[in-house]
Amino acid sequence: MSIIVVGGGLAGLSAAHTLLERGANVLLLDKQGFMGGNSTKATSGINGAGTQTQQELNIPDNAKIFFEDTKKSARDLARDDLIQVLTGRSGDAVNWLQAKFGLDLSKVARLGGHSQPRTHRGGAQFPGMVITYAQMERLEDLAVSQPERVKIVKKARVTKLLKDENGHVSGVEYVLNGKTETAYGPVVLATGGYAADFTSDSLLKKHRPEYYDLPTTNGDHCTGDGHKMAMQAGAKGIDMEKVQVHPTGLIDPNEPDAKVKFLAAEALRGVGGLLLDNTGKRFVDELQHRDYVTGKMWENGKFPIRLVLNGAASKDIEWHCKHYVGRGLMKRFESGDALAKEFGLSPAVLKKTFDDYNQSVRTKKDPFGKKFFSGEWSYNDTFHVAQMTPVLHYTMGGLEIDAESHVIDTNGKPIQGLFACGEVAGGVHGANRLGGSSLLGCVVFGRVAGDSAAAYLLQVASAAVTKAGGRLGAIAGQVSGASSSSSSAAPAAGSNSVGKSSGVFTLDEVAKHKSEKDVWVVVNGEVLDVTEFLPDHPGGKKAIMLYAGRDATEEFNMLHDPKVIPRYAPNAVIGKVKQ
Repeated sequence: MSIIVVGGGLAGLSAAHTLLERGANVLLLDKQGFMGGNSTKATSGINGAGTQTQQELNIPDNAKIFFEDTKKSARDLARDDLIQVLTGRSGDAVNWLQAKFGLDLSKVARLGGHSQPRTHRGGAQFPGMVITYAQMERLEDLAVSQPERVKIVKKARVTKLLKDENGHVSGVEYVLNGKTETAYGPVVLATGGYAADFTSDSLLKKHRPEYYDLPTTNGDHCTGDGHKMAMQAGAKGIDMEKVQVHPTGLIDPNEPDAKVKFLAAEALRGVGGLLLDNTGKRFVDELQHRDYVTGKMWENGKFPIRLVLNGAASKDIEWHCKHYVGRGLMKRFESGDALAKEFGLSPAVLKKTFDDYNQSVRTKKDPFGKKFFSGEWSYNDTFHVAQMTPVLHYTMGGLEIDAESHVIDTNGKPIQGLFACGEVAGGVHGANRLGGSSLLGCVVFGRVAGDSAAAYLLQVASAAVTKAGGRLGAIAGQVSGASSSSSSAAPAAGSNSVGKSSGVFTLDEVAKHKSEKDVWVVVNGEVLDVTEFLPDHPGGKKAIMLYAGRDATEEFNMLHDPKVIPRYAPNAVIGKVKQ
C-alpha cells in the first residue's frame, strides 16, 4: 500500500521519510524535473528551540520562549495549536536531521524577531540546499534499492484530487509526458506557495493585487497548484491575503529590473549587517520582523538601499559573501574610503554613521530600537556591500489544517485521506513568518503529515479487511500508489548513463554556446550542454545563465557535491575541455 506525496521539496521529502519510518510505502510525484523546490534556496538556516547544539553552546532557549516569539510575529493571527506543534517539535526536528542525515548544524544565529539565537546552519553552503539534498539523495537511493517501497515520478503535474463514494480523497490525476495518469491512495500535499503565481487565475492577484508587480525570490513552479486543487475538492483556504514581502532581495546591477531575484540571507543582518539608505544613514532596526523592515524601507524611500557588512560580519558568514560576490550581486571594498566612493558620499558621512552606531552598541540605547548588537564598527576595515529591494518571498496563507495536518473543509471538518504540510498549509505563521521557520515548518509538519497519513492508511486497511472478509488483495489494489500506466515509471536514480558524446572542446568553442536555446558550461574539466536541464534547475535558469559559455567550476563546487552531475544530469556531459 502506498501513500501519494505531491511535491518534492523539503516538506514532501520529510513526509516521505517519515512514512517509510512508519512502515508505509511512498509514491512521490514532483512537478519539476529536479526535486528540491524553493527549499534549496533557503539561506539562513532552520530554527530549533532546546536543541542539542544550543545546549552545547549554553543558549538558554526552550519551546515556550520560541512560542512567544512566534506568537508575537504572527500578530495573534496564527492558531495557538499550530504554533505549539511548530515550536514544541522544533528541537526534535533539528536533532532528527542531525542524527538521521548526518548534517552539520553546529552554527546558531539570532535572526530578526527572535529573542534567542536559534537558527541553525552548518559551516558552508546554503543550509536549505544541504538539508534538502541530504533527504533527496537518501530517498532516491531508496528508490533504487527498495523500488517496491519507494517510487519517484518527476515532471508529473498533478491536476486533480480524486474522491471515493464517501467523499474521501482516494488518489490523484496527473499529467506525464502529455498523458493523463491515475494513482490511488491517501494524499499528502506539499506543493509550496503562490508567491510566483502570475498565471491567469493567480491567487496572488486575487488576494494581494498590490503586490502582483513586485519581483519574487520564488521559482516559477510556485503557482498555488495544491491550493487550487484542494479548494476545488472542498478544502478551506485561510489567511490567503497574508503574503510576506522580504526586505532584502539582491539587485543585480546588470539586470536591475529582473522579475526573479536572489535573496540576501537574513543571516547577513543576523551577524551584524547594517541597512543604509542613499544618504549613508541607518533608518531601521535591522533585526526587526521582516514586514516591519520592509515597511520602513518603503517609508524611507531613499533608494538605493544597501546592506553593508564589516570585516567581522563578513568573516562570520564568509561563504555567503563569496557566493554573492561570485554572482556579481555583492562587492567587496578594502577601505572605508572605497565604500564612501561607492555611495558617492564624503568619508565624514559614513564615519558619523559608524560613530553613531558604536554609541548605540556601547549604551544599548539605539534610536531605532535595536537590542542585539555584534560589536562596534571601524571605518578602517573591509566591507561587503549589496543593493537591496523588497521581494515577494513567502505566502503564510494556505489550506486550513488541524494540528495533525489533516486538511479542513469549508464546513470545518477534516477531509478524510488528505493532508498538507509546508507552505501550502496556512494558519501556521499568521501575518508574518519568522526567518528560519520556513525550513522548520517543512520538516515539522512534513513529519506530522507523514505520521497522520500512515495512521490513516492503517485505519483504512483495517476497515477494508473487516468489511471485505479478508479480501485484502482487492483492497490493496485500490489503495496502492501504483500508476494506471507503466509510462509513469521514473528513471532509476543514480543511473550510469553516459553523455551524448565524448568530444574535446576549446574554451573558445564553449563560449559560443551562451543563449537559453543553446547553453554550455564547463565543470571540473567536463563540458556540459545544459540546454534541456535549464528549466529544471532548482535555482532557476538565471543561476546557470550567469555562467553560460564559461567555466563554472568554482561556483559549482561551492554549492554541489561532484556526484550531482552523474546522478541528475548524466546526459548533459558532452565531452572534455581541450588542455
